[in-house]
Amino acid sequence: MLTQLGIRAKKAERVLMTAPSEQKNKALALIAEALIENTQYITDENSKDIAIAREKGMSESMIDRLMLDEKRIKGISEAARELIALPDPIGRVISGTTRPNGLLIEKVTVPLGVIAVIFEARPNVTVDAAALCLKSGNTVILRGGKEAINSNKAMAEIMRKAVAKAGLPEDCIQLVEDTSRESATALMRLNGYVDVLIPRGGAGLISACVQNATVPVIETGTGNCHIYVDKDADLNKAVEIIYNAKTSRPSVCNACESLVIHSEIAEKVLPLIKARLDEKGVVIHADERARAILPDSLEATEEDFGREYLGYEISVRVVDSLDEAAEHIMTYTSGHSECIISESYTATRDFTLKVDAAAVYVNASTRFTDGGEFGFGAEIGISTQKLHARGPLGLPELTSFKYIVYGNGQTR
Repeated sequence: MLTQLGIRAKKAERVLMTAPSEQKNKALALIAEALIENTQYITDENSKDIAIAREKGMSESMIDRLMLDEKRIKGISEAARELIALPDPIGRVISGTTRPNGLLIEKVTVPLGVIAVIFEARPNVTVDAAALCLKSGNTVILRGGKEAINSNKAMAEIMRKAVAKAGLPEDCIQLVEDTSRESATALMRLNGYVDVLIPRGGAGLISACVQNATVPVIETGTGNCHIYVDKDADLNKAVEIIYNAKTSRPSVCNACESLVIHSEIAEKVLPLIKARLDEKGVVIHADERARAILPDSLEATEEDFGREYLGYEISVRVVDSLDEAAEHIMTYTSGHSECIISESYTATRDFTLKVDAAAVYVNASTRFTDGGEFGFGAEIGISTQKLHARGPLGLPELTSFKYIVYGNGQTR
């Protein structure tokens, strides 16, 4: 079955890779309109997924990731529509060089080809990934989790009809409806058809793809994001940034999962942080020094410092220097987003040099690591690796390039 999807994707690729911007934009506009027109259908199908999730005891933070309502569908539609205004990343001449022998060599952007996306319980990814791939000239094979299968099938069906209405092959967008582990593994090994695999989900999914895939993989996702509160921090600023980064949407990969506090201000700031986090019932896992200040907190284990909680929990460690903070962060980082809160230029400069992640923040919430917030439009995920792209994977990151060489009879 997956081989057939691959064959159809490759066939559609040959049409989409040469489609003009106007036609791709028309397809995006039709997708955006169709999502709004079918809001009731989508929410009805999503309700089935939510009911099953509750029956199985899924946590409320995970159900939040799964849920679609009128407001979220409107947001998904708007994200697809926003891509229309962005420049077409395909056919852009990156560089041009004329050699001494008269050859003109141009480096030109092209689609990656067929992109497979394996993701978990976030049905918005179905549209985000498909829309980005469409605009960048890539066909896509989507494989979501069983938790969102009804939602994913509804939106894939809607998008395929919209794409066909724009005169493009509906197989530009395909959904793997088999949610078994075997289907995921087979997609990871669909060599000859899949050009790149982008997993989007938790640590388990990312690890499975890296270990089992035989097609190229771009790692995305897991976010053990730290906030370091320096001795020269504005404490009120620190409290509000931490509250936002932890509680505004705790189930996402750019939420703060771990705090590192300088010992000189720990006694002042930790009670303030706790009081604010208590408003949302955040459970604190603290090291020995932090527990001396916050005796009601739980004892942090080694596992806690490296954990992506995806809920109302957070780890805390007290350190004596910025160097110690940087060492702790680089020991446990997932390479997603890290932050320092400090009014010291020297400290912030040192931190941005010593801490390596896709996004490093100074006095701002880690929640901004997002394609839309960075001005890229929708993104297919946050790459936590260094090849071939890093950070939000927007349109430019979904391209490769080829060399076009113009001659006039030259031989070698």
